[in-house]
Amino acid sequence: MDYFLRYDGNVHPDEWIKDIQKYYSFWSNDEILNVAILLVDTFIIKLPSEINDHDELRDALKKDITFTVFKDSNRRKLQSLKYISEKDGGNTLKFLSDFRKLCYNSEINNIEEQKEHFYNTLINCHHFLTEFYKRMNNINSMDELIKEFDEIVMDELNIIRNGSIIALRNVATGKYLTSIEDLNYTTGSKNQLVFTGDSKFDPNALWYIYDTSQSTNKDNYIFTKSDINFKHKISGQQLGICHYCNVIQVQVQVQNQNQNQIFQGQFGQNPYENLNPNQYQYQYQYQNQNQTQHQNQNRIQYNIQYKYHTSPTSNHTEVSCINDEEIKWKLIHSRMENNQGYLRSNDVVNISIKKLYDINGPIQDGQVEFLRNHDIQFTIGNDTFQEVVCHNERLGGIDKWCIELIKKL
Repeated sequence: MDYFLRYDGNVHPDEWIKDIQKYYSFWSNDEILNVAILLVDTFIIKLPSEINDHDELRDALKKDITFTVFKDSNRRKLQSLKYISEKDGGNTLKFLSDFRKLCYNSEINNIEEQKEHFYNTLINCHHFLTEFYKRMNNINSMDELIKEFDEIVMDELNIIRNGSIIALRNVATGKYLTSIEDLNYTTGSKNQLVFTGDSKFDPNALWYIYDTSQSTNKDNYIFTKSDINFKHKISGQQLGICHYCNVIQVQVQVQNQNQNQIFQGQFGQNPYENLNPNQYQYQYQYQNQNQTQHQNQNRIQYNIQYKYHTSPTSNHTEVSCINDEEIKWKLIHSRMENNQGYLRSNDVVNISIKKLYDINGPIQDGQVEFLRNHDIQFTIGNDTFQEVVCHNERLGGIDKWCIELIKKL
């Protein structure tokens, strides 16, 4: 008898009697009953003078006030139980075990009441709460409840969070969006080049993904409708497109007491590196060496067009890595059913960007172009690269990208 715990109201009577029956299974039922009665702490629990079987012992223990206190204590624990996701240090297996045990100890056997209590444990976890609510009506047992929640937890592993590391695979070519630090285009912007490579395990093919509206709130879920910034993991530069200013006409006007002359000329692409790209017209004054003290200063005026750099082998917009955290990409799902909600690993999307300039300067509703990987190649030195561009043509398979989650933060 010293090998088994006495009953003092701190365990469910059904569980306690069942354990005694297992432990002394080689004894007769009468012997087991006598041992069980002797193990009840009679200083706390009062038993009837006559108990003839295990069912009568069970009923007597449940009628005692200690069992009411036991149930109420477990119900309070159940009401205070809260799910903590594994990313926040929680233990899902222990949580589910605790929930089932507390329902059992509280004798909450009705599945509707169990579902209500389970719903309340998720109140601080928006994603789990929302997904469980969607499935509540189809749950008819505790086993189904556990199964549905386990699927929710597994599905949550595929949700992409702010600051996660991803790879972008082109669906048609099977190649991965790649960039190499300090390897630049020899044409166009001469920024860090972007191309597609063969492996997502290449460190140069890894990107951080950020929701631009919550760039400082790392680890939050990214929604399918979010504005996105892709940051190259190694170089720290952002995926984007780059505009430049093109000087197309210069007018020189000389004024003095005797003459008024006009000079015009054509200038090449952005010959003045320090021009302010947000101005439409620039003025520069200088003193002609042949002018006398009575002559006015000459004035030079020139007009500017805004253009985007084109790719090495086509007239499409060049894609490069640049230092601009304000770049915003949009994701358009090819499967309409996931057009709302969270961004998940293996989602297939079209990736678009809106141009912020037209030929005259900054605009609000610029042209939208899509990220494409086609079969055209270009060379830098002895190396050949498969080109990545942006375009505004009809979309096809070469415009679809699969987002593969590599690591959550």
